[in-house]
Amino acid sequence: MPAAVTSPSDVLSCSPAGAPPKKWPACPGSALALRVSELSNSQAHIAVLASSVRELELLADELRFFLGPNSGRVCILPGWECLPYDRYSPHPEITSQRIRTLGQLCQSDPFILLVCAEQILFRLPKREFISGASFNISVGDVINPLRLRDQLSDAGYLGVSQVQAEGEYAVRGGIIDVFPMGAAAPFRLDLFGDEIEQIRFFDPESQKSTGETGALDILPAREFPTDKAAIEQFRKSFRQQMPGDPQSSIIYREVSEGRFPAGIEFYLPLFFDSASTIFDYLPADLQWLAPKEWFSQIQTEIANVQDRFASARLDSERQPLSPDVLCLTGEAAAQQISRSGVIEVGHSEVTESNPGICDSPSGYPVDHKSNSPFSGLIERLFKDSKPRVLLSAETPGRVQSLVELLAGHDLYPTPVESWADFLNSPPDTPAIVTSVLDRGLVAAQPFVEIIVESQLYGERVHRRKRGRSQDPEAIIRSIAELHTGDPVVHLEHGIGRFGGLQWLEVNNQKNEFLVIHYAEEGKLYIPAVNINVLSRYIGGDPEHAPLHRLGSDQWKKAQARAKKRAHDAAAELLKTQALRTLRSGRCYSVPHTEYAAFRSGFPYDETPDQEHAIEEVVADLKASTPMDRLVCGDVGFGKTEVALRAAFVVAQNGYQVAVLTPTTLLAHQHHNTFAERFADYPIRIEELSRFKSPTASAQLVQDIGGGSVDIVIGTHRLLQQDINFHQLGLVIIDEEHRFGVRQKERLKQLREEVDVLTLTATPIPRTLNIALSGLRSISLIGSPPPGRVSIKTTVQRYSTHLIREACLREMHRGGQVYFLHNEVRTIDRVAADLRDLIPEASIEVAHGQMPKSDLESVMRDFYHQRFDVLVCSTIIESGIDIPTANTMIMNRADRFGLAQLHQLRGRVGRSRHQAYAFLLVPDPEFISETAKKRLAALEALTELGAGFALANHDLEIRGAGELLGEGQSGVIEEIGFSMYTDYLNRAIRDLSGEPTESSLKLDSVCEIDLDASAFIPDDYIPDVHTRLVLYQRIADCEDSAALYDLKLELVDRFGLLPVETKMLFQITGVRIKGEAAGIKKLRYSARGGRVGFHPDATVSAPRFASLLAEHSDLFSMNGPLELALPAGLEDPELRAILTDWLLDTLDESNEIKPLPSEIKDNLANDF
Repeated sequence: MPAAVTSPSDVLSCSPAGAPPKKWPACPGSALALRVSELSNSQAHIAVLASSVRELELLADELRFFLGPNSGRVCILPGWECLPYDRYSPHPEITSQRIRTLGQLCQSDPFILLVCAEQILFRLPKREFISGASFNISVGDVINPLRLRDQLSDAGYLGVSQVQAEGEYAVRGGIIDVFPMGAAAPFRLDLFGDEIEQIRFFDPESQKSTGETGALDILPAREFPTDKAAIEQFRKSFRQQMPGDPQSSIIYREVSEGRFPAGIEFYLPLFFDSASTIFDYLPADLQWLAPKEWFSQIQTEIANVQDRFASARLDSERQPLSPDVLCLTGEAAAQQISRSGVIEVGHSEVTESNPGICDSPSGYPVDHKSNSPFSGLIERLFKDSKPRVLLSAETPGRVQSLVELLAGHDLYPTPVESWADFLNSPPDTPAIVTSVLDRGLVAAQPFVEIIVESQLYGERVHRRKRGRSQDPEAIIRSIAELHTGDPVVHLEHGIGRFGGLQWLEVNNQKNEFLVIHYAEEGKLYIPAVNINVLSRYIGGDPEHAPLHRLGSDQWKKAQARAKKRAHDAAAELLKTQALRTLRSGRCYSVPHTEYAAFRSGFPYDETPDQEHAIEEVVADLKASTPMDRLVCGDVGFGKTEVALRAAFVVAQNGYQVAVLTPTTLLAHQHHNTFAERFADYPIRIEELSRFKSPTASAQLVQDIGGGSVDIVIGTHRLLQQDINFHQLGLVIIDEEHRFGVRQKERLKQLREEVDVLTLTATPIPRTLNIALSGLRSISLIGSPPPGRVSIKTTVQRYSTHLIREACLREMHRGGQVYFLHNEVRTIDRVAADLRDLIPEASIEVAHGQMPKSDLESVMRDFYHQRFDVLVCSTIIESGIDIPTANTMIMNRADRFGLAQLHQLRGRVGRSRHQAYAFLLVPDPEFISETAKKRLAALEALTELGAGFALANHDLEIRGAGELLGEGQSGVIEEIGFSMYTDYLNRAIRDLSGEPTESSLKLDSVCEIDLDASAFIPDDYIPDVHTRLVLYQRIADCEDSAALYDLKLELVDRFGLLPVETKMLFQITGVRIKGEAAGIKKLRYSARGGRVGFHPDATVSAPRFASLLAEHSDLFSMNGPLELALPAGLEDPELRAILTDWLLDTLDESNEIKPLPSEIKDNLANDF
């Protein structure tokens, strides 16, 4: 029996081809990336074994910077971010990057591969599969669309109606959409016959094309084949490898039926007669670089796989694949590395020619309290025999901020675009560059120093991974989508239930109709072109929506009651507003230099929405009118920074700031955040909460009254009568809806006295935004930080096995876990049970009844990653920001409200890693229907910005009473939330004396009937749901420009418009103009027609008189509110042209044009 292999030297002795490792010294900071980039000038193929995932990511960014135009050489083989034998599959973006890298390795081009120890062990897809299943498509190629569809399916791509994610395709006549693995965006193939005429890439959110390209590469969508031959190979291999009856395995049964369950990646070798390893993808001239401890890292990973196998084999339904089949042995992997040759980094004794000694980068902390805040940096820049210095900041905005700060101290670095630019710049002048470097360096050859922001500001700049942005409008749009069975509100007939789409032929014209079911088996058919008369019902439980009876007066009575209630509510809102406007506001000045310095302390780049919100708040503070602004954004979208900027401006002007929070822990977290950001400024920040002793609280209250406290953060304690501020300027309220009735009354009083900024993560529905416009300024932060990954949410029955797996998975990738148990009486016992269940984890407890010092200590230790699992109560609900905690386990999730569940879930998912939320419940039979609905809503809505949709679900589940007050809830349930807020908006306008033209459509909308076929044919867009969504989007267009943009989008996505769809757009254009003119109904056929006007119509009287005088042979009045239209136009398109001309003529803002010639020609006999 051969001796055990325990070290690299043992490996080399087993491998005759192996050579002794070369040795490099330590390369601190970004020096290793610099040396590897230099090595790539003489070495075409390099592989770097990174010591951790974090090191791998840093190296990738640094290498791309140093390589410049050759940065495409860098390729990463990321880990799956799953435990070995896990029941979860990796995130699609990880799979996409892995396949892209394997495809790149199949080429003969130079590369620098970055990989961790784990990924050199697991077997990979056969190299021939990756290269054989990949193909190229170019403009001008002649293809068979059916054959291409089969090719994509065989490569693992999923056929869908609308492409949104990697690995999907859609075929719509002469348009084929595909999102190739490894691509940054999806592509749209536009065919002319069988020839590819154009290839465009498009935005998966908006579905609009954004550019063109000449060719694209298609890689397989999975790391294993999915065709029939591959499934048969899997079945054969499974039976060979696994003992017992294969039918007992759920994996075997699922794959046999063509389904690929989560966790299938850990059965990958079974899809091939012989799987490959990473070494099969690597050329013979490869050079490895690795930390000197590389062999022990490999041994650790192998031991982890074997431990996981021992645990997984206890599950009889998911028999795991033996480690010998799934992975290489550690010895085999080490021999392969040694055979290629390895440079070990980190030795004190150097055997390789010296690649240049590098020192650890030093810090040059900026001290804003000093008269010379940049003294450390200045000393370095003007030191004798100094190296050339390059300053680096992550974004152009942060570079500009740093340049402005340095200019204030007579330092003017030269802007450069790249590393090569810097080396060619004047050697005596420091330079500055925009780059994502997180680590500096000091190198002897070349004699240079790179200084990054963290060396100046004393903290690592929190870089955000760039990713696809989320369109908040798309999220809001999805809320309004109709589904069969949904309750809907018809403006004239009341609440019914949507029954789907149906084709009907009326007057020899085929059209698509929406079917609405009413009480007592009533049924209404609405042409799809008039979908604008419907809206989704929100206001109570959808299953028990109050259906109205067609022909009865129920609906009109409900509308009358709602108008009265809305009028009363509007009067109350306006009263508060009037009291505020009587007070003259303070005009705060914004100190430019100090504000720029404070802004630079924000360790992120602002999202566009966040930047806009900050600008709006600062503008409010500079204005003379008092501020009452609501900043609304989902959890983790950056509202706190908006508050910090406002507090800075007010405090710098000598006024006090009060920050109100609903919980003690959130007050403490805000205090820490404010104290950290204001550390360099002479501003006193204090916290007032129950954690303060009576003596300390009394002294603090006295200091607040004396004016020595600039910013005070606290709970409702700040609202008590004994608090008298010296000169209060701004109140910042976090989550106002969570305060009690008495506190809200006090806040209402404060609004009449000072500037108020309210932050909320419970989104206000769009209709309420409109209702409150003008009364309360609203800033919406709808876009998440770039690169944020949505949280994978599952509802599960309580299981110790699941809890252990979830905790180990998170710990395996270096993260932390929240275990939520909201019963203080039993929380310590639960923590003890978890310690027995997961002995590998260090576990602590946190809840609101703990002494302040203990709670602070636990939370501080969790923030600094000193333990793995925090067993806690809902005290963590608001504001706790720990990016390394990315798994949340909620015990008895059925006992929480929907908004609370969303807030709690928002504590995780604050980094680029896939986050998990496990909602644990007892037997589903024993939880209420309402709880089931809440959990189902949360499980279904995992996308970023889901708070918009969840707020609407919450309105559906519990009604609207909590949002607008219990007095309004009954009437809202009667007519729906959307219509109620429209009435509220109109009442506010009426009481304010504002014009109400825009609210004419509240009581009725413009219905158009041109006796024409106007629809989206099912052979143009086969998917029913997509057609319905597009009908709604067409109806929602507010002007001709929006309608034109949508028409272009349809041509882009689906091809040239059919005649019927062109007519749909024409009629919608007429309706838009008709609504503006105050038209209620327009009916027009070959026999003639009539236009019915609203009593408050805004048509110009002189224009109307002129029309009747000049064209008396065509138009006449049938009464005070009805205009007759001429007969004789057989073609519906001509009727559309005439009505369009008519409405343009009646609009005083338009130039009068002559009657269209085609109308004259067709009506010539009547002239």
